[in-house]
Amino acid sequence: MRLLGLETSCDETSVAIVSSDGLRSFVVEKSLIASQAAKHAEYGGVVPEVAARCHVNVVFPLLEAAGVSHDGADIDAIAVTAGPGLVPALRIGVEAAKTLAFAWKKPLVAVNHMEGHIASAFIAAVETPPEFPAVCLLVSGGHTELLLMKNFCEYELLGRTRDDAAGEAFDKVAKLLDLPYPGGPQISKHALEGKRGAIDFPRPMLDSKDFDFSFSGLKTAVAVYLKTHPESLSPNPSPNVGGGIEDVCASFEQAVVDVLVEKTIKAVAKTNAKSVIVSGGVSANLLLREEMKNKLSPLPVFFPSLEFTGDNAAMIAAAGAWRAERKEFIDPLKFEADPNLRLA
Repeated sequence: MRLLGLETSCDETSVAIVSSDGLRSFVVEKSLIASQAAKHAEYGGVVPEVAARCHVNVVFPLLEAAGVSHDGADIDAIAVTAGPGLVPALRIGVEAAKTLAFAWKKPLVAVNHMEGHIASAFIAAVETPPEFPAVCLLVSGGHTELLLMKNFCEYELLGRTRDDAAGEAFDKVAKLLDLPYPGGPQISKHALEGKRGAIDFPRPMLDSKDFDFSFSGLKTAVAVYLKTHPESLSPNPSPNVGGGIEDVCASFEQAVVDVLVEKTIKAVAKTNAKSVIVSGGVSANLLLREEMKNKLSPLPVFFPSLEFTGDNAAMIAAAGAWRAERKEFIDPLKFEADPNLRLA
């Protein structure tokens, strides 16, 4: 099956063509992404209406650049992000997909964005894919969730953030430090030069009896520290003198990773999972990847390729293939975006 994927849930417009001959086999033929990061950097964060206008400007040029035929003859099905996400942004992709499905008379699949992130790990692991049951840590700017994946398209929610997502906390702390948007990569860059134990930031809900997360308190702890240590807004003056931006970034990043890793370990112990999947934008964090692999060894831990950690249409097409195998097609005339769509 050859699927056209469309993704417009936030500030990336993406089009992809993915071939699949089964639930575990994917070949990404085309994957194009038009990032709006530079545009939203002017505002210090994503503005939904601005994102939607940017999507309108590039979605059909991207389709043309991907080499999609004008009659869709080379496409078997269309997969599009239905939610969760920003309403104005989601609607652009949804309406484009509905139009193409209706005009081309092709089946349409509504894909949960979070399932797309899970599928991204399978794109990178075609030869030895994750075994079930698998614990899935979905960690991004808008979501932090732990799920048990019992089989394809079968999930049980274990826990989720009660306030800020991990990626959101990264961006907010970066803003406190006056670092450019998007903040996550900036914090990781500065953290490489800092001491991870320099500042004893809290590990929220690390010892709770559930699998929920909370990162707003950690962000507040950083804000309080910066208020009482204004010198921390300067770079570390020398390798032997701490307290600068580098140490703040390193200590904050370590606190977030500690919580994510420990909660995942506990979830594995409870569920007797055979593998772990870590996906979403924050899964690109190198410290998170290193500590997940080291502390969960010998259990296999699967990550997406770095090119598929962020929002992209290849993962939407891959997840769409799972749903297409189950014949879960949707009527384009009745299809609406759902910004609060849940996976489990």
